[in-house]
Order: sequence, then C-alpha cells, then structure tokens
Amino acid sequence: MGFVQWYNHEHRHIAIRFVTPAERHAGQDDAVLARRDAIYADAKRQHPGRWSVATRNWTPRRTAWLNPDQEDPIFQQDQQLEAA
Repeated sequence: MGFVQWYNHEHRHIAIRFVTPAERHAGQDDAVLARRDAIYADAKRQHPGRWSVATRNWTPRRTAWLNPDQEDPIFQQDQQLEAA
C-alpha cells in the first residue's frame, strides 16, 4: 500500500502540472493551480528582476497522455495548444 499511497497522494506529476492524481480526480486541481498562479504572479510583481520571461504555465491540463502516438492528430493538436 505504501507505493500506491505515495503515488496517488504525494507524488506531483509533471504531465498534470505538478498536482497529485488524487487532487486531479477529486477536481481540486483547478483551485491548486489557481493558487500557484497567483503566488507566482505576486512574486514576479514583487521581484521583477528575478523573472526574465513569463512565469510557469499553471493552466490546468485537461488531457494527459501515457505513451502517446506522436503521429496522432489529437496528440499533435494538444501539443500545439500547450505551446501557445
């Protein structure tokens, strides 16, 4: 049970913007990411010299891929949206 508990409730996944699977499945990711976005925006306002580019993108990821087919048009569209 230890690994499953850690993986679902503690490990923050890069593919879903560093939220846990439990947060994502509970629908808490929007609130978590909004708080992070506000914290980063405030830090950039207070210390603009530390930021040479925009802050990290904290918009929720609606699609997560496990071993995606790089040629799949849906995956390619998702990648283009992510880059925008």
